This record gives sequence, C-alpha cells and structure tokens, in this order.
Amino acid sequence: MAPPKETATISHEQPASGVWVTAPYPVVVADRCGTVVETNAAASSLMDAVVPGSGMAETAPAWLARAHADFAAAGAVPGGKGGEGAAASVRGHIGDQSFEAHPSWGIHGHVVWWLVDDTDQRLAEAALTTERERATFLAEASNVLMASLNSERCMLATARLAAQYLADAAVVVTPASGRAMPVAHAVAGQEATRVLVADDPSLVPGLSEALQGFPPVPSRWIDPAALPAWMLPEDFTGTIGSVAVTPLPGHGVPAGALILLRSNGRAEFSESEELFARQFAARAGAALSAARLYAEQSDITQTLMRDLLPPRLHRVHGVEFAGGYQPAGARERVGGDFYDVHPGGTDAEPSLVVLGDVCGKGLDAAVLTGKIRNTLQALTPMADDHVKMLQLLNGALLNSHHTRFATLVLASVMRTENQVRLRLTSAGHPAPLVVRNDGSVEEVITHGTLVGALPRIEAGTVEVHLQPGETCLLYTDGVTEARGGPMGDELFGEARLARALSGCAGMPGEAVVERIQMLASQWLRDGRHDDMALVAITAPRTTHLSAVNGHTRGRYTA
Repeated sequence: MAPPKETATISHEQPASGVWVTAPYPVVVADRCGTVVETNAAASSLMDAVVPGSGMAETAPAWLARAHADFAAAGAVPGGKGGEGAAASVRGHIGDQSFEAHPSWGIHGHVVWWLVDDTDQRLAEAALTTERERATFLAEASNVLMASLNSERCMLATARLAAQYLADAAVVVTPASGRAMPVAHAVAGQEATRVLVADDPSLVPGLSEALQGFPPVPSRWIDPAALPAWMLPEDFTGTIGSVAVTPLPGHGVPAGALILLRSNGRAEFSESEELFARQFAARAGAALSAARLYAEQSDITQTLMRDLLPPRLHRVHGVEFAGGYQPAGARERVGGDFYDVHPGGTDAEPSLVVLGDVCGKGLDAAVLTGKIRNTLQALTPMADDHVKMLQLLNGALLNSHHTRFATLVLASVMRTENQVRLRLTSAGHPAPLVVRNDGSVEEVITHGTLVGALPRIEAGTVEVHLQPGETCLLYTDGVTEARGGPMGDELFGEARLARALSGCAGMPGEAVVERIQMLASQWLRDGRHDDMALVAITAPRTTHLSAVNGHTRGRYTA
C-alpha cells in the first residue's frame, strides 16, 4: 500500500521555520493556493482574522489577496521578470494605516509577505505635493494680481482665483465708497462680476472685523444659513455648507475682506486651508492696496497736472494766440518751460502773455513753474509795469526754498483797429522774433536780468506793432539749442530758426507754431533735448470785429 502524500498545509502546532517570526514588521506566509501558512505576532495583532489555515481571499485585505494571487500565478508580480527571487511591492490600507507589502519566495514554494508601515511617508508625500501645488498657485496668483494696477480688475481677479482654487465660490468686499461697498462675486469656472452693495457688513459674522483688519474668526463659528442674499453669487446653485472670512491686509490700511463659500456635502475648511487662504489673502491685499494707492496718486497727479500743463490758447480780444510745448523726456508731461495768456478785462485793456524757462527739467522744475505762474497771475493788476512785476516776482523767488532761477519774456498785447500793439520785456530770455508779411524777420532787442538769482534786476521794455497777417514768436532756448542735424551734434540755432520763421510769413499763428515744432523735431530726430515752448501772437487778417461770448473775435475777409 502506497504511503499518503504530504500536504502543503502546516499545522497550527508546527513551529515557525522562518526568521520572520521575530521580525518587527507584520509577516504573512501563504502557499500558492492562497492558504495562510504562518503569521508572526505583528501580523496577528494587525489582522486578527488572518490565521494559519484561513484563506487570503476571505480574511486578508482585498488588495493584498489580489497581489498574492497574481504573484503566485505568474511566479512574480505582473510586470516582473519572474523566477526565483523576483519581487515587487504593492501598497494599500489596513484600517487607517498605509502599508507597502513586499513578496519573496520562501521554503516549499510559499510566498512570504513583508508589510512595512509607510503611513508617515505617504502623509509626508501628500503634504509635500499639497505644498508644491499651493506654492505654484501662489506664484501664479501673484503674477496675475500684480499684472494690473486697476483696482476693479484686481478685485475681479482676486475673486476668480479664490473661487477656482480655494472654494466653490468667493466674494471680495472692499471698504465702502460713500454708502455702498464694492463687491466682487465669482463661481468656480465662471467669470467674476462686480456690484455695489448698500448693506451693513456686520450682518455677516467676522466681515466687519475683517474690513477693519482684525484677525479672522474660525469658519466653524459662521452659520451659512445666516448669510444675507447679496453674499451669494447669482450663478451659484448649490447650498452653502461652510464659510470662511479672511481679511485682505493692505499697506498700512485694510484693503478689504475675502469670503470663501463651500458647497454643502464637502468637508468644512480645515485649519490648514484657512491658513493657506490667509497666505493668498496677503498677496491679494497687497495688490489691491497697490492698485488703490495708484488710483489715488493718479487722481492727485491729474488734478495737479491740470494746473501745471500749459493752457490751450485761442483768439482773445481780436488777437490770435497759439502755443506749443514739448517736454524734454518722452515719458514726461510737464517740465521747466511754460506759457500763459491772461486776457484783459475789456477790449480796451491789454492782455498779458508770459513765456518762461525755469532752470532744470522734469517735475522739480515744473513745481517752480507752477509757483511762478501763480505769482504772475496774482500780479496781473499791475501788468502795465513789467519791470515792477519782475521785481516782485524776483523777491518772491529769492524768499522761497527753491534754488533755481528762471528767464522770462512778458508781452502786453492790445488790438488797435487792424493793428496789434505789443509791449515786450525780457528777463534774461532769448529775444522775440517778428515775421513781417514780406518774409523778413526782425529781432526785438529787449534785454534784462534773469529772476530768482540776484537781489536786484534790470529790464527794458520795447514796443512793437504788427500789421494784419504778421506774427511775433516767443520761444525758449530749447528750440535753438536742439542738437541734431546730419551728424547729430549741431545746434538748430537762431539763424536756422529765423529762416524757418521767414517761410511762415502770412500763416495763422497755429500753423507757425506747428511748422517750427515740426522742423525742430526733424532736426532732433531721436536725440535728447531740453523742454521747448513756443507762443505765436498774430494780428489776424480782419476788417470787422464781433463780440462772441464776451471775447472780441475777427472775421476773415474774402
């Protein structure tokens, strides 16, 4: 009688034959059929149902049972080379813990599974991935937010980014402008919108405090059901399940508040998510604050610029006035050159024309031009005495903190029948030029000392008459000292200016100014230059006068 065949199953009483019994990791030994052969104490503590004699498919975690079946059937983990000693690992969860299972071949063709707890490693990897994603988002968000200094666009971008990455919907509220608060709404995947809301921010828990820059309240303290209707974006169709309110810190003053809305059914905002929202809010607040400061500075600049920019000239009391100004820098709008026309109170009173050049360029020079223009405007009641005006202006400049000086030319202009009578006084300024109807150019010889440098000044006044069609040109040295030409280093010069003006005989004042500006610009090409200012005073070709809107205007004859 033949002896019975040996079975592959090891009895419960058989002593363990491997070193895994004392291993610190859970170890499970199973045969090719999936029957558990042995376990060590760590494995028994982890999986109390996995005992010798039980089936892997019934007692082991599903991922481990599948991996064992594949390994036993193929002789290796699918994708491996197979054969003795071939091994690959699989990962899965047992309860709240994560394990990496490594198979190896044991005696009698059994498979030994070594389970290594990698929960901490997986958590660290997940945290690292999250931080990388957040860092990438913050970098992209900063680029988007700082791309524009328009406060409205910045609000919309903040709401859109927050809805896309931090929540299902987002609301940005900035401090009230008057009685209404600017509010931007955004839903994930949709464009943001902006409205004005006249409501009490204290109705939303934490919003009033956030608008004042106080730390945020925990999201668990906010009841989503208590949110006012204006808080919900129109395109948001779900039910709010969680709300987080975060201040938007600005430069010295709060820039607003960010409200994050999450749909019902999703997890509430975690402490880590609220902290990340604050990091985003810090960048958004800085961008909003920069946009607001830029808007304020722009408004201030525009207000001040209106008084610093030379005025647009027109016909006054039957005399044509035209002006042109080109600052030294392409990016500058104001500089050290200026001109003004102060109309006389009636046709019988002369108008005062002022053209000047302050030492220097740019904004510093423009500030002094503003002071000179305001001072001369206050002195217009004594416009009949040019020398007295210049003396008073000189005293005002010497008593100020400015160390710059200026050159000026004053012209009192009055229409007498068809002629225009001019009284010209120079204070260290280039001499005015007069172009007659026959094309001849005359230099008006008037000399004087510049203002703002010496305690005493001297000046002389010269009278000139213009026939109809003739023009007197006042200009600053930026025109004659324009350096350019074929070699790029030659001055435009007084002779070239006189020849150019000769070709303007009989032209209207605006045409004269445009012609001289064009020739000077062509001479310069792209070279650097000083500020350039021009004023043309022209006796129009008229025979009759008519009063229009309080000013006497000429009618051209046929």
